[in-house]
Amino acid sequence: MPWQLIIYPLLPAIAVAACHQVAALRKIGIVLICYFVGIFLGNAGFFPESAQARQETIANAAVAFALPLLLFTMDVRRWFAIAGKAVVSMAAACVATVVMATLATLLTRAMMANSWQVGGMAAGVYTGGTPNVAAIRSALDVDMETFVIFHTYDTVVSVAYIIFCMTAARRFFGMWLPPFTDIAPMDIAEEQQESETESINAFSGLLLLRSWPGLLLLSLLSGAIVAAGVLASGLFSENAASAAAIVTITTLGIAASFITPVRNTRYAFQWGMYVIYMFCCVVGSMVDVRILTHIHYPILFFVALTIFGGMGLHALLCRFLRIDADTFIITSVSAICSPPFVPPVAAALHNKHILLSGITTGIIGYAVGNYLGISAAYLMRTLMP
Repeated sequence: MPWQLIIYPLLPAIAVAACHQVAALRKIGIVLICYFVGIFLGNAGFFPESAQARQETIANAAVAFALPLLLFTMDVRRWFAIAGKAVVSMAAACVATVVMATLATLLTRAMMANSWQVGGMAAGVYTGGTPNVAAIRSALDVDMETFVIFHTYDTVVSVAYIIFCMTAARRFFGMWLPPFTDIAPMDIAEEQQESETESINAFSGLLLLRSWPGLLLLSLLSGAIVAAGVLASGLFSENAASAAAIVTITTLGIAASFITPVRNTRYAFQWGMYVIYMFCCVVGSMVDVRILTHIHYPILFFVALTIFGGMGLHALLCRFLRIDADTFIITSVSAICSPPFVPPVAAALHNKHILLSGITTGIIGYAVGNYLGISAAYLMRTLMP
């Protein structure tokens, strides 16, 4: 393993310490700092090209290990109070994505003979995830060159979209969407614990030796849950394996949250978020800005219009449906970028109550993505002259 990869576990500690000391950095947020540092190191030549496969493995392992740790602390009773809104918002996201993918297909049909195929991939990936777009590519017989270009621009535009969701999205969409309200009220003790959980100072608890016996036990439990997810994924086809693993990990993580000692273990949420910060560093370091030197404008336009245009239409639908800004943002992220990107955005919004909503609706997206993508593609083909 290249020695440079050792820096990934250290970068979140540096980011947390920097935010603890500098107020201006706290306004940027740990998640964005980890992304930006990763992008800088990745494009400064710090990591050899041979490290890419290991980077993907580290990213996948990090998010799989962190998900149970974050879910252990969830209050499922409180989540049920907002679950209905999240499902409605996810349905609106699917409608918005298909509409904008169809519009993009019609606008680019003169420039790309296979725009309907690109539209099908867009409808699938922006309601589901990478496993869906891979399956749709095979189903629609999309040539590999088109697929690689689409996937490359999807990565770049999605990073810009994630950064927007973490920074300006709540302020921007909050101008016409209502603020998030916790329907299940908390008592004073719960409010104090919630404040401590989301504070930057809470990460100092990870430096206490007395915190680690409990955290190590939860780490073992999380590892066992990940192993169960891997075993479950082996029972399905390659295209469905990722979805099966996430469903298994999420289900077992939620089940473990009903065990009081597990749910009440201190600093479990911070430990899970620390691993998510490492995931952000890895993903950032895999972004190659050199791909912007030779631009395929029709596909870049297609991807940007479907992502940001779909987000805008989704927001308008949520306005009509009276969905709050945080639920809109997290379900948008779960649809466009899939469940692994939900925890960083929930952290940037300082709202862990929407975490489970984002993961759950993302799993729904995995389930419907193939159907929507393939159906939308053939519908688009019939609309083309």
